[in-house]
Amino acid sequence: MKQTDVSSDMRIKEKPESGANDKWVLRLYVAGQTPKAITAFANLTKICEEQLKGQYSIEVIDLLKNPQLGAADQIFALPTLVRKLPVPVRKIIGDLSNTERVLIGLDLLPAD
Repeated sequence: MKQTDVSSDMRIKEKPESGANDKWVLRLYVAGQTPKAITAFANLTKICEEQLKGQYSIEVIDLLKNPQLGAADQIFALPTLVRKLPVPVRKIIGDLSNTERVLIGLDLLPAD
């Protein structure tokens, strides 16, 4: 598996909006360039491209560089994905490898 530089690959991804109500705002909290952080970012990007088709933005926040930024979203475990928009705010902890769990957590797939 190819190792990537998190600092160059994990930045805000802005995609064109098709409407103000269609925009998904996602924050991924990580602690440095760990394998879990890299995996979480790759999994999130894949899910967003497949499910949200350009109607999202991802902001990666490295709590090793800016620890105070985790307080507002009450981050206690890493990596953590926070869906800021659409409301309500939702959180998913882990590397996001369980696609079905992530889709349910983001409210993109109904729970059975």
